[in-house]
Amino acid sequence: MKFEKLSTEMVFRTQTYKVTKENIYKFALEFDPQFMHVDEHKAKKTIFNSIIASGLHTLSISWKLWVELDLIGEDVIGGVGMENVKFIAPVFPEDELRVEVQIIEKREHPKKHDRGYFTIVLKTYNQNSKLVLTMEVLGLVKRNTTLVN
Repeated sequence: MKFEKLSTEMVFRTQTYKVTKENIYKFALEFDPQFMHVDEHKAKKTIFNSIIASGLHTLSISWKLWVELDLIGEDVIGGVGMENVKFIAPVFPEDELRVEVQIIEKREHPKKHDRGYFTIVLKTYNQNSKLVLTMEVLGLVKRNTTLVN
C-alpha cells in the first residue's frame, strides 16, 4: 500500500498468536535471560506467580502479527523509530495475543518526493481483551511517483 492510500481513519486487526512456555524460554534464553522468564521455580516467588514473557518478546510478537497482515507489502522502505513503548500487563504461557493497529499520522518527506512517513499505534491484547502493550512506530513508505511528478 503506497503512501497515498494510507488514511488516519484506518484500523487493522491481526490474527492471534498463542504464547507457549517453550517459546518464552527460547526467546528469553537468547535475548533476555532474566529469571522471571527462564527459571520457573524463582518466577513462582514473584508477584506474577509464574514465568512471564519478556516485554521485548511481546513487542516482537506484536510486530510479527502486524507485518503478517502484509498491508504495506513491498512499498515499505523501512522503520524509522519507535516511541512510547509501554509494557502494561504481563504475558503468561498460553496467553493468546492479538493486535489492533491504527494509522495516526502521515506526512510527506520534506526533501524526497518519492516517499512519505506514517505513524501507527499498535495495541496488543490478550485473550481476555486485556491491554498488555502499546507502542508507536514511525515508518517510511514509497509514494506513487506517477502522481508526484
